Amino acid sequence: MCPAVRRLSLIAALMLGVTTPALAQSPFDAGRLNVNIRELSDDAFQGRGIGGVAEDKVIAFMSERFAAAGFEPGGVDGGWTQPVELARFAVVDPVATLSVGDWSQPLRQGEEAVISTRRPADSVSLENAELVFVGYGVRAPERDWDDFKGQDMSGKILVVLVNDADFEQPELDTFGGRAMTYYGRWTYKYEEAARQGAAGVLIVHETAPASYGWTTVANSWSGPQFDIVRASAEDERVPLESWIRRDVAVELFRRAGLDFEALKVAARSRDFEPVPLEGARLNARYRVETSRIRTHNILARLPGTTHPDETILYTAHWDHIGIGQPDASGDAIFNGAVDNASGTAALIEIGHAFAAGPRPERSVVLIGFTAEESGLLGSEYYAANPLYPLETTVAGFNMDAANVYGRVDGMSVTGYGQSDLDDRVRSMVEAQGRRLLPDGNPAAGTYFRSDHFPLAKRGVPMAFMRGGGAFRDAPIEERNARRDSYTADRYHQAGDEWSPDWDLSGQIEDLEVYYAAGRALADSRDWPAWRETSEFRVAREAAAAARD
Repeated sequence: MCPAVRRLSLIAALMLGVTTPALAQSPFDAGRLNVNIRELSDDAFQGRGIGGVAEDKVIAFMSERFAAAGFEPGGVDGGWTQPVELARFAVVDPVATLSVGDWSQPLRQGEEAVISTRRPADSVSLENAELVFVGYGVRAPERDWDDFKGQDMSGKILVVLVNDADFEQPELDTFGGRAMTYYGRWTYKYEEAARQGAAGVLIVHETAPASYGWTTVANSWSGPQFDIVRASAEDERVPLESWIRRDVAVELFRRAGLDFEALKVAARSRDFEPVPLEGARLNARYRVETSRIRTHNILARLPGTTHPDETILYTAHWDHIGIGQPDASGDAIFNGAVDNASGTAALIEIGHAFAAGPRPERSVVLIGFTAEESGLLGSEYYAANPLYPLETTVAGFNMDAANVYGRVDGMSVTGYGQSDLDDRVRSMVEAQGRRLLPDGNPAAGTYFRSDHFPLAKRGVPMAFMRGGGAFRDAPIEERNARRDSYTADRYHQAGDEWSPDWDLSGQIEDLEVYYAAGRALADSRDWPAWRETSEFRVAREAAAAARD
């Protein structure tokens, strides 16, 4: 038996005393993984944008690879896909200006601001709209927190801070310290503004609390935006969704006679009240090209032998940004090699692992989600319209942006402490000589930024893990530099391209854990559970009668 197979068998046996039969040969092939990442991130796939020729290529590629791995179609009507209907909103020729008295500041798209909308309309025209600073823009009754204090926000432009009130002073512990809550996410800011009747939102971009730079904002929101088709979009979306640069906000506040830094401090208190920016106005107009597109989740299934109606999920999003604004080199194709051709290729590898061994007792379903980059829309659609009941979905493992820089001494768990999946994988990670690590940067709100979240909030225990910690092999400094450079220079940029210098040994170790954890559950009668303190526990317990 080869060492990789011995390790897989050992890891599986460590978990709950469940022994997984040894495989004839190692299921994980670094060469195949490397080729699939390279092909999915090739220019021919045009950045894997949704709803076009590039998507057709991805569907063909993944279905062929899933079939070759030994899985059958897992989508609707015996096919490989689940259609997802989305609304597409493209802002055309935006013209916007901030003014205070005789001072004015044009807001150029992608420069001083990024303007978008997800509200159906032929055009948007905002004339002399009043601005009001509402701190973090949060209304959380369970935390005795309300940034609006009952004031009328109808027709106003809300200026809000990104993240939540504990980011700058975690010792306040009003929102759980540095670990971002959903209240800190940009999606929440827009949703709450709509509930308040506002005309729009200006989120002040700051790199640390946002966890990404301005270039990421400009690349992510300058182009068309997508949403699931909503019955009452006019009530759930504001006409103007926007980010502005921090320096622009500081000058705006100064012109309105306010101190931005002082108000940031004031916004950390429950006593904070909205502050009008006296004399400040926003004028904006733009056309909105609205259309509907059909995109697709891609699903493969290996039916279980004795409990086929119970499902283990493995998920990763196949989409990326597509074609955007050219970078300094003129490259306009956002290849998304790390994010997330690496996770998509990992799905294929997981398929090979399960098909190479004995048929599992429970079914295994692989899902390539669409429209993650548009706001987790493919996973949201699946979670709202599951092809396999969520009540009997045992657990899931989400893979997004794999480690491509070499072996590391830990495995980082995003959302650590939410469910007992942490305990179930700990022995597996330690058997590799590694440590299980809490999320290294919970303030970034990563738990709300990948495709496990729509399923988790509906009660399905979902693990989102990947290699983290210190590198184990020389040259350490060079590996650190490459990893750091990705976050700083290539994330959501045209430079996220495949490299022949990648070291996939760390990703292979992660795959061993993903596989062994899912295999142990697939051949058991166990049902992972949320912790007593998890906000997702109630949803899971409500469906307990569906499970034996």
